[in-house]
Amino acid sequence: MKPSSNVAFTDRVKSIQSERGSRAAYARQEQKGGWPNTVTPELAATLAEASSFYLATVSSDGQPYIQHRGGPKGFLRVIGETTLGFADFAGNRQYITTGNLGPVQNLSHI
Repeated sequence: MKPSSNVAFTDRVKSIQSERGSRAAYARQEQKGGWPNTVTPELAATLAEASSFYLATVSSDGQPYIQHRGGPKGFLRVIGETTLGFADFAGNRQYITTGNLGPVQNLSHI
């Protein structure tokens, strides 16, 4: 199984890390499985207090897009250890993030 850090540490990134002297430290972290990739109780408590966050998506042809989301505390919720949900308040009706995500689940029952 690949470590969770492989999402960010591509072969090219690892090569640059080696050239610049930081690869050994990150390799030790990878041997332990990389960084955490689940929502811990501590993170869930922090997210429950959030009134704002940024959501990054990528279009089908690789164009990145970052959008701010905001609302009252509690609008961002932990659904599971790897799933977050949020109230999608009406905005500018461009639907760029929604389009990049593909099919979106309606979890209004939660």
